[in-house]
Amino acid sequence: MISVSIIGITGYTALELLRLLVQHPQFVVKSVTARSAVGMRLDEIYPQLRAVAYNETTPAVNPALIVTEEPARTDLAFVCLPHAAAAESVVKLVEQGSKVVDLSADFRLRDVKTYEKWYNHTHPAPALLETAVYGLCERYRDKIQGATLVANPGCHVTTSLLALLPAVQAGIIEPDIIIDTKTGVSGAGRTPKLTSLYAEVSEDVQAYSLAGHRHLPEITQELEAAATASGHETATGLRVTFIPHLIPMTRGLLATCYANLKQEMTAIPTNEDVYDLYKRYYTNEPFVHVVNQPPHTKWTYGTNHCFVYPIVDVRTKRFIVISCLDNLVKGASGQAIQNANRLYGLPESTGLASIGVNP
Repeated sequence: MISVSIIGITGYTALELLRLLVQHPQFVVKSVTARSAVGMRLDEIYPQLRAVAYNETTPAVNPALIVTEEPARTDLAFVCLPHAAAAESVVKLVEQGSKVVDLSADFRLRDVKTYEKWYNHTHPAPALLETAVYGLCERYRDKIQGATLVANPGCHVTTSLLALLPAVQAGIIEPDIIIDTKTGVSGAGRTPKLTSLYAEVSEDVQAYSLAGHRHLPEITQELEAAATASGHETATGLRVTFIPHLIPMTRGLLATCYANLKQEMTAIPTNEDVYDLYKRYYTNEPFVHVVNQPPHTKWTYGTNHCFVYPIVDVRTKRFIVISCLDNLVKGASGQAIQNANRLYGLPESTGLASIGVNP
């Protein structure tokens, strides 16, 4: 068995980790931390965990765990802290010999200056940027297996990259890309905010971060890397417009991405062409499913699955791809477990085999 600690137990991503780890056959939670809840039992914070105590087939989470300020030494640690605070914790965990999956943004960007520009503070551990591996298994699984520190991608980023990577690597689109996302309120976290109140969010849709969302440099970094690795000129002059929207649902994230098809192509790809391209790209991927109809966020509710729908607008010679996932699972905690599975050479779907809840 592999011992696990969760750093920052009081947020939505930590709760989702616990929900998923209950059914994991190899990971066992031995330590949980949170400065705001030191001394509390885990089931006092999350009463739903009391059900685990009466199910002997799910020993991976002990509801009687006492929250501490500092973690015990474990094989694996999931860090669920805000940026900056996460990096400080990661340094200590790596030094004590734990493998780490960091769910913050602290190690996602490879360039320290880019990080400091977008997050407005000095990076607490820039040396670790050189060894951190970006945690998108669909692209970096070989590197992840040998890593010590994995940077779990952002939810908007995961949705957008899974939508666009096949087209970018195939070189079929121009470098000017527009990404429009719709996300549920849980993406804003569990800390009370005016903009997350029911009366503010219900029956309302709003765009936000129009001047630049912090996931934008992450999206650009990974699309440029994919284009460069494929030898396409898309890597130079890549321009990404990214506009997220908040919609009145608890969880779920849907991205609609637009780009012009390459003008020099002798023939415009058909819908069948791009569908086949995507099917080939995601062959044998356990969590990415290419579909022939616009996907619904409800298909992904509570799961680690992502659905992708690529089409061609022949009239405008524009490529459109829609993708969706659960922002708390494939967009956060489920992907973190997928990465952890990879770290230890386990099948990536271990502990993550579930279908969406509907209705």
